[in-house]
Amino acid sequence: MSEAYDVVVIGSGPAGYVCAIKCAQLGLQTAIVESWTDGKGKPVFGGTCLNVGCIPSKALLDSSHKFAEARDHFGDHGIGIKSQSIDVSSMLARKNKIVSQLTGGVSSLLQHNGVTVVQGRGQLKAGRSVAVTDESGAVKELSATNVVLASGSEPINIPPAPVDNDVIVDSTGALEFDEVPERLGVIGAGVIGLELGSVWGRLGAEVVLFEALDSFLPMMDAQVSKEAAKVFKKQGLDIKLGARVVKTEVKKGGVTVTYSEKGEEVTAEFDRLIVAVGRKPRTQDLFTEDSGVTMDERGFVFVNDSCVTEAPGVWAIGDIVRGPMLAHKGSEEGVMVAERIHGKPVQLNYDCVPSIIYTHPEIAAVGKTEQELKAEGVDYKAGSFPFAAIGRALASGETDGFVKIIADAKTDRVLGAHAIGPAAADLVQQMVITMEFGGSAEDLQLMVFGHPTMSEAVHEAALAVDNMAIHMPNRKKR
Repeated sequence: MSEAYDVVVIGSGPAGYVCAIKCAQLGLQTAIVESWTDGKGKPVFGGTCLNVGCIPSKALLDSSHKFAEARDHFGDHGIGIKSQSIDVSSMLARKNKIVSQLTGGVSSLLQHNGVTVVQGRGQLKAGRSVAVTDESGAVKELSATNVVLASGSEPINIPPAPVDNDVIVDSTGALEFDEVPERLGVIGAGVIGLELGSVWGRLGAEVVLFEALDSFLPMMDAQVSKEAAKVFKKQGLDIKLGARVVKTEVKKGGVTVTYSEKGEEVTAEFDRLIVAVGRKPRTQDLFTEDSGVTMDERGFVFVNDSCVTEAPGVWAIGDIVRGPMLAHKGSEEGVMVAERIHGKPVQLNYDCVPSIIYTHPEIAAVGKTEQELKAEGVDYKAGSFPFAAIGRALASGETDGFVKIIADAKTDRVLGAHAIGPAAADLVQQMVITMEFGGSAEDLQLMVFGHPTMSEAVHEAALAVDNMAIHMPNRKKR
């Protein structure tokens, strides 16, 4: 006989565990199914984000940034350090401690909120029945009024560079290098490639990134992408655009990479190679054909704007559905689904989901880019302001980059915001709030911003939208 619940959630990443907790808070009898274990049969919560993604990578980014600061910039402050060294094992131990603390915290939260944990691999069957197979092969049947699919994503592998988890690694393996490679190759100059390349580049590796596309960060505003390319080049990252890797050969002590560039094949030698060409939804064997759930040719589950699948009472959230693979997007989808299951018709505003690249400087964006608005024929106005003219940025030695705001030319409503520079993620979050409430550039112009703060760049960019910036010369009016 199966165990019955109001809600069964498959997957305990940021989308799944948030959804389960919210469902339980709303009084729904909730179970969460997780297949990841610690090797002792105990479930490990948090999914890719907490275990091998967002959190561990940010821990290493922070450690490597502090090392680079001490090496390259402490002298500017009159702080003398005769020599610097990095203890990679200690750095990794710190990362692992942070991961353990957060995943353990999720476990406690699930328990505190009364969510039943079921260890094993969950598969949705017809009639909202969920079969859970544990590590021993034993199967437990669960039934639910509602089932939420939240199985997350996994790295994409490519035939020219088969991952061996030794010399050629994916994004997970790149978090576990036991020493700094002298020469590091990275296939993919997107978010993951840039972040991982930055970590090891700061620690002394010579980093080369191979990007098959001819454009750099095409999903970002073109002005931001141009600035980012300039900054990363200055940091020593060698980003090769239009460079498609066609073959790799692992040899003793390294790997030879053959790539196509401008119609010619070129080879390069590396100690390690990271494959960071993106991620794919983890939907294989997630549901049976008679479950009623369907997906596209890439493995993404079909859902509507409210994350409802084509099967009654079945929902899907996070990385396995349309839209960017972002932990915060998945989490808020989890909240939305929980509320809708409980009867409250809330809706997530997908136009206000920010995207962030945690390099240094940070890159962040929300809403439309200039190139998107031009393609759509929207009449807009834009203003930007450099951190080089912000007192707090100068005092901190963080002068690269700018904040840019785009507003509708007729209504003045903010349509998009983009930033590269110190605290870019937090500054763009201010714009998320502005856009969520339908705010205008004038609203920001009339607000009081503390001084001296990085946020003043937001204020001045809003003023620049109407050619009224105070702390820089404005464009001449026509």
